[in-house]
Amino acid sequence: MKRFKSIVAVVTEDSLHEVALMRAVHLAKLNGAALTMVDVIDAAPGELGRLLAALPGRRGPEIEEDVIAYHRDRLTRLADAVRAEGVEVSEAVLQGSPFVEVIKMVLREGHDIVIKGATDAGHGRGIMRGFDMHLLRKCPCPVWMLMGAGDAHFDTILAAVDPAPTGDAARDGLDRLVMDLATSLGDVDGAKTHVAHAWHLHEEQALRNGRYTSAYKGEVDRLVEKEREAAKARLDALMAHYPQVDPQDVHLIRGNPGDVIAEYAVAEAVDLIVMGTVGRTGIAGFIMGNTAETILSRVRCSVIAVKPEGFISPVSLDVAL
Repeated sequence: MKRFKSIVAVVTEDSLHEVALMRAVHLAKLNGAALTMVDVIDAAPGELGRLLAALPGRRGPEIEEDVIAYHRDRLTRLADAVRAEGVEVSEAVLQGSPFVEVIKMVLREGHDIVIKGATDAGHGRGIMRGFDMHLLRKCPCPVWMLMGAGDAHFDTILAAVDPAPTGDAARDGLDRLVMDLATSLGDVDGAKTHVAHAWHLHEEQALRNGRYTSAYKGEVDRLVEKEREAAKARLDALMAHYPQVDPQDVHLIRGNPGDVIAEYAVAEAVDLIVMGTVGRTGIAGFIMGNTAETILSRVRCSVIAVKPEGFISPVSLDVAL
């Protein structure tokens, strides 16, 4: 894996920051990449000073400086340990809406990937809350969200793909990125890499039970088989680029994609899902498709969420949400 040159590790205290930093350092070493460690104060510059100015005998701006110094000192301690491992590290304490400030930094500085531990739910497990979900939905570069203290190593990785008919360059590029990341991480961890593509005939039940079509179930069966064959052909075309994946680990699953991919991930005890989160490009504010939302709401494993080339984040350097 040699695709990342600039990595962001978000290490807020309320997250599983230890495993996120461990993964970020490992990835930086593999890629010879620079690492930026980020902590975020959830208040705009000057806001804490105004809020705390009412404390008896206290001066708000001085207290705010103390808070900033605490975060800086914490980052410095973490960064010093990473530098001792030979990784190039910089530190940034951001102030403002956490997901907005992290995305703005990505936009300003052109980072390749953001790694974050999910919000710490206790006992070494994470839960995806607002900051986490906003990053997954809106960050233009890949976001790797880690969900457990054991995520320093994966045994089973699932690439969730949705191959498009020939000619859809954006969808093809997105699936290739998903596959590249999944297979590369599989090599790094010595993990089993599975690939899943879900398919279904749109409005099959309506066709089988409609007033004008219920008498033609044989025709509907043929439409279903035709759709299955087309989905298999698209998946086979994608997998031709990845001969290292065992054909027995490539799965064509019938059903609503969000439901069946999530069910497969749970049933197979998948440790990491790599998936695209947007099916269209060039539309500001088009954040995440229904399939991705369903999967993220139902799984508890780690996720790498990637966007297609041309994705426009609703966060910009000029406008804050």
